[in-house]
Amino acid sequence: MKVHEYQARELLVSFGIPVPPSMVIERIEDAREAFAQSTLGMPKPLAVVKAQVHAGGRGKAGFVKLVKSATEAEDAARFMLTHRMVSPQTGPEGLEVKKLLVASAVDIAHEFYLAITTDRMSRRNVLIASREGGVEIEQVAHDRPEAILKEPLHPTLGLQPFAARKIAFQLGFKGKQVAQAVNVMMALAKLFEAKDCSLAEINPLVLTPPDDANPPHADGRVVAIDAKFNFDDNGLFRHPDLQRIAEASESEEDPSEVRAHKAGLSYIALEGNIGCLVNGAGLAMATMDIIQLHGGKPANFLDVGGSASEQAVTEAFKIILSDHAVKGVLVNIFGGIMRCDVIAQGIVNAAKEVGFKVPLVVRLEGTNVEAGRKLLESAKANIPTLQPATDLADAARKVCAAVA
Repeated sequence: MKVHEYQARELLVSFGIPVPPSMVIERIEDAREAFAQSTLGMPKPLAVVKAQVHAGGRGKAGFVKLVKSATEAEDAARFMLTHRMVSPQTGPEGLEVKKLLVASAVDIAHEFYLAITTDRMSRRNVLIASREGGVEIEQVAHDRPEAILKEPLHPTLGLQPFAARKIAFQLGFKGKQVAQAVNVMMALAKLFEAKDCSLAEINPLVLTPPDDANPPHADGRVVAIDAKFNFDDNGLFRHPDLQRIAEASESEEDPSEVRAHKAGLSYIALEGNIGCLVNGAGLAMATMDIIQLHGGKPANFLDVGGSASEQAVTEAFKIILSDHAVKGVLVNIFGGIMRCDVIAQGIVNAAKEVGFKVPLVVRLEGTNVEAGRKLLESAKANIPTLQPATDLADAARKVCAAVA
């Protein structure tokens, strides 16, 4: 499940984490008012206009603009709402921008990274922090692992104040900054647990310059500028507010991905012409790799998992065949929990409902494989494009040759 930046800010505010004033707009003509509201009381009006899309690379694509006047804010809004955003994460077709966040710009003395996630090695939640915020933390971890601070959370008590203070001092906070940073960390830990997060990230968490004219801010303010959240889908039934966000976001997602999710399937559209139906993410990666090794290009990643029903498998084929770029389909099933006869029956059902007008190469192995092969053998007359394969390499060669 994905949330927009403005929705992440709302979550932060609901748990007492300070964020700059902002306003969400959907119309160009609202940009002037949003600029005025976001910069109210500032000595020098300055705001940032950000496109709200589920993709990164907004700044380089020109969809994050620093503006100094209402006119500039309106111009930025006009550009973003009338152009599709194209970045390395969107593909060449880009994404339509429907909402903009107009937020007060903040003077920054230093940027930090702060997150809570699950460390599967230690089987504990962990607080991750760094003095190098506002950048890709993965690159920092790769180049300078010593710059990453980690503090495991207590399994039952969560993040303790003394642990948060230790991290605050290690990050270099001083004076009143320490208490502010600790409050942010404690609030983020509460948010992480309360909302069943798998990731709660603030990047950057910023320290503003000292304001001697304002005693409470004499040491500067600790403010969250941007945030990212991932939620455990299995816990969404406990959070009607998050369910509403998920439902509202469906219109911005790939329709096939939404359809697959509702059927309990994992689907990601790619740019090739060979559809892939597999069981297990590792097998999916191996299947896509061997397709490319033999000169083909996968059109999607579709994982039916280990417990899909015949109906779900049939739905999977409908999703694959709804993509007009698909010129061939490779089914690669290694039956462990998933039974090969269930996959075979799903193929038969799909042939009856939608038909296979493109080459279909099937490799089955594992649980109930003989029963699955018999089902397909008896259905061959109704599926003329069906080609059985003896192993994965044979399957890849056949499907690549069929679509060449």
